[in-house]
Amino acid sequence: MFKIIFCLSVLVWAFTANGSTEAELKKMTSNLHWLGHDAFRIDGDGVVIYLDPFMIKEGPKADLILITHDHPDHCSPADVAKIQKPETVIVTVAQAAAKLKGQIKTVKPGDELTIQGISIKSIPAYNVNKFRSPGVPFHPRESGYVGFIITVKGQRIYHAGDTDFIPEMKGIGADIALLPVSGIYVMTAEEAVEAATAIKPKLAVPMHVGGPAGSLSVAGTFKERAAVPVMVLPVEK
Repeated sequence: MFKIIFCLSVLVWAFTANGSTEAELKKMTSNLHWLGHDAFRIDGDGVVIYLDPFMIKEGPKADLILITHDHPDHCSPADVAKIQKPETVIVTVAQAAAKLKGQIKTVKPGDELTIQGISIKSIPAYNVNKFRSPGVPFHPRESGYVGFIITVKGQRIYHAGDTDFIPEMKGIGADIALLPVSGIYVMTAEEAVEAATAIKPKLAVPMHVGGPAGSLSVAGTFKERAAVPVMVLPVEK
């Protein structure tokens, strides 16, 4: 009887909501590095990609940098300088582009482009219920801020940027969804659960915690409640 209970416990631990094992999920994220807050590095096939680099140490030089909007915890010229080389291409919105130097391509929500073999689509990112003052969202829809879907090694990775759960998330079809969960300027853990249910990724990764906004414990709350597999990545500093 003990053996049966033990085996069942192992099976429950080893398999996630969609039948993927922990090992399979770790393999999915083997080229994905969380650098804290909303910052990530993705190692592609000969292409190094950074998203919203902020408070990072010097690391591998970037071939491509994606920046979702111009707020200083996402668009940090000092952090960009740590990883930028002359041929680095930066993809961002016009407000952030004005703060940066180098090879810059500006985008608006809905734009699609391909750089160094990486397919990029910009997705709207905005608040519906987080306000800095009555009726004034922290991230207004009219500002044209974005998230990104990029395809790396055959995987569609969605970095949501700073956003609430919005209708545009439905039907995105990402393999991996990087979702803000802190509830500070962005989705709460409960709202991120709704977003994950709408997106239906193979794996969700919480962000916008453990840095200037939000406790890491909120990532655990999101993992407990989400109906999709969730992996809380270690912060690489």
